Amino acid sequence: MTRALRLIIFDVDGTLVDSQNDILGAMTHAFERAGQPVPTRDETLGIVGLSLDVAIPRLAPLLDVSLHAQIVAWYKEAYMDLRAKTGVAESSPLYPHALATLRALHAVPENILGVATGKSRRGLDKLLDGHGLRHMFATQQVADHHPSKPHPSMLRAALSETGIDARDAVMIGDTSFDMEMARAAGIPAIGVSWGYHAADVLSAATQIIDDFRQLPACLESLWEISQ
Repeated sequence: MTRALRLIIFDVDGTLVDSQNDILGAMTHAFERAGQPVPTRDETLGIVGLSLDVAIPRLAPLLDVSLHAQIVAWYKEAYMDLRAKTGVAESSPLYPHALATLRALHAVPENILGVATGKSRRGLDKLLDGHGLRHMFATQQVADHHPSKPHPSMLRAALSETGIDARDAVMIGDTSFDMEMARAAGIPAIGVSWGYHAADVLSAATQIIDDFRQLPACLESLWEISQ
């Protein structure tokens, strides 16, 4: 009996790659240039996953809308400069065992891989090309074309593009935004403990893993239960 196609959707920052140094550096630069207090590390990492036009007002709710937009622009500029200086592999390294796990999942004919990220199209392209991963992801949802997480638009688009039912899909991420987005789309979610939100806030996750190598078995268990 032929197995159904499975859609495995990954968040990027904090799930596939650790880009926190550039995120923190770019945020520091943007707020200092605006003459504003720099958010703490925890505050900055707490908004990773949101689109920048949503994240910056959360970090500085009392600032004028026009200054929010300027901080967003300065952040993007600084982030690109930092990435250009060090290269993708150093500025956004893959987490341990991520590449081997992606290759193993991609090699299974029934698995369709995708990403749903708060990054821009340009930012995702740079990242995927820098790691040689573009060919692995059949559907790529970015902030340019959707409302910010946790709105389910990205996941609904991924399901539509691939023709896969929500019950045969899963979202994998490190933040509460990823988990809430999945729940809103009717998709089970797997949380990862190595990212930017503490595991105890991933309450909407079906399961939480501590190592990429646990993912294949976790997926099999999840889909066995759903049958």
